[in-house]
Amino acid sequence: MRILRVAQTIYPDVKGGGAYHVHAMSRDQAAMGHDVTVLTVRHDPELPHIEERDGYTVVRYDPTVNLLGNDISLGVAQYLRDAANFDVIHAHSHLYFSTNLAALKRFCEDIPLAITNHGLYSQTAPEWVFDLYLRTMGRWTFNQADVVFCYTETDKERVRGFGVSSQIEVVPNGIDTERFMPEGPESDLVEADGPIVLFVGRLVEGKQPSIALEGFASVRKEYPNAEMYLCGEGPLQETLESQAADLGIEDSVTFLGQVPYDEMPNVFRSVDLFVLSSRAEGVPRTIMEALSTGIPVVCSELPQVKSAFGNEIAYAPVDNVDVFGDRMRETLMKESNAELDSEFSWERTVKQTTASLNRLNRK
Repeated sequence: MRILRVAQTIYPDVKGGGAYHVHAMSRDQAAMGHDVTVLTVRHDPELPHIEERDGYTVVRYDPTVNLLGNDISLGVAQYLRDAANFDVIHAHSHLYFSTNLAALKRFCEDIPLAITNHGLYSQTAPEWVFDLYLRTMGRWTFNQADVVFCYTETDKERVRGFGVSSQIEVVPNGIDTERFMPEGPESDLVEADGPIVLFVGRLVEGKQPSIALEGFASVRKEYPNAEMYLCGEGPLQETLESQAADLGIEDSVTFLGQVPYDEMPNVFRSVDLFVLSSRAEGVPRTIMEALSTGIPVVCSELPQVKSAFGNEIAYAPVDNVDVFGDRMRETLMKESNAELDSEFSWERTVKQTTASLNRLNRK
C-alpha cells in the first residue's frame, strides 16, 4: 500500500506527542512493507527537502506564511495538487492548513482520505476561534474524510457534535510499553533529596505551565525540599523563570529544555509525580508514559482525558490553581499504584490504523 501521510510536524524535526506519533506510525508501517511518504512543513532551513530515513520518505516544504501559529506552505499545496501515485492519504489533525488541503484533494479526486483527530482545539489560539472553525471549515474538512480516527468514544461524540457525518473509528493511542516501564535506569538529569514533580510539554499558553508552577509552590509549603523539573521549550520560559522567582521557588525549579525522547523513560522513572495543566489536549502520550513507568498523574479535568484514563489519575478543574496544588500534595502523600491499561499498546494502534487504511485502499 502506498501511503501519503500529511502532517504539519514530524519527529525529530519537531518534538512532541503528535510529531512522534507521525514518525512512529510511518516507521512501523514501512517495516510492515508499506511504501510511506510523509509530506510536512520544514521548520529548519538546513533540513533536506527530501530525506529517506527509518524506511520511509520525508518531503519537506518551507512555510510561506504563518497564521495563528499555523504554517501555510504553497509547496505543500503544489505537491498535493500533483500527487497521484498513492493508494490512500492519511492526514494528521484537522487544525492545520495542510489537512484542509488534503480534504480539498479528496473533494476533487478519488484518493481515499483518513484524518486522525489528535485533539479538537489548538493551544495557540482562543477556544472561541476554534469553535467557529469547527462549525465551518473544520467540519467541512472532517466531512471529506472516508474515515476519521478518534482516540476515545468521548472524542467521537464531540466530533459528531460539530455536525461531522463521516465514518468515525475509535483507535486508542498507545506507547511502547517495552521502553516506558518501571524497571530500568533513572536519569542523570534529575536529582533531588525530596519529592520530584515533572512537567513535560511545550512552554506555551495552551499547556498552561504557569498553573503547574504555582501549584508546585503550594507543594513546597508541605515539602520544603521538593523539586520541579520542566521538560520542553517555548516562548514562555523567561516568563516562567520570572514567575518562579516571584514565588520564591527559583532554586527548586529546573528547566531541562528539550530532552531526547530516548532519555524520557529514565526521566519518568526519576520523579514522583507528573502534572499536566493544559486547557486543551487529545489523549496525551505523556500521561501514558508516566503511568506506564508507574508514576502518578495530576491533570486538567478534560472530558476526553477522563474518558481515557478514568480514576487512574487525579484531576483538577482547568485554571484552578488552588485545586491543582491540593491534588499534587494529596497525590504525593499516597503510595503510588499507577499503571497503564493494556489497551494503550502502540502495536495495537498501528495494527488498527493500518487495517482501516487497507480497507479504504480496497474500496
